[in-house]
Amino acid sequence: MSTPDVIDVIDVIDVIDVTDVIVVMGVAGTGKTTIGPLVAEALGVPYAEGDDFHPTANIAKMSAGIPLDDADRGPWLDAIGAWAHERGGRGGVVSSSALKRAYRDRLRAAAPGIVFLHLTGARALIEERMAERRDHFMPAALLDSQFATLEPLGPDEAGVLVDVAGTPAEIAGRAVAALHARDAAGAR
Repeated sequence: MSTPDVIDVIDVIDVIDVTDVIVVMGVAGTGKTTIGPLVAEALGVPYAEGDDFHPTANIAKMSAGIPLDDADRGPWLDAIGAWAHERGGRGGVVSSSALKRAYRDRLRAAAPGIVFLHLTGARALIEERMAERRDHFMPAALLDSQFATLEPLGPDEAGVLVDVAGTPAEIAGRAVAALHARDAAGAR
């Protein structure tokens, strides 16, 4: 997918100057790694890949088909939170499954102004996309544990939900539009 396709979709949107840090969240296979950079580019802010913050032991565990537990996720969440804190007031986009409220609370404790972009969709579509991925350490077999762990955004959490049906450009366009609408409404 080339960048001009994304810009074409987003051109109709009044692109905002983001100073918030956006955390692209959702279960594995929702497209965080694909959509995150597209949203970051559209907003003119840097992108950080959440998987890059995982300690080696976490990657080995997931590669072996073993779900992470809360103790495994702690250092990973802290590293993402530190990046988000450092980007505070300057904007940025980072991916993180952020499946549980407690994980999002931990991220908010490090960077209080973060906004969550929850990528969500039909389980069958997400499973199909996971099966098509190559060279990723997260096997499709762990999708059930991801859905079992997922606690959707609460009404008191800063964020938006975006469905993952469609092309990356369409999803990114909807994401930017949802973030813009949230900002235009004065949400915090």
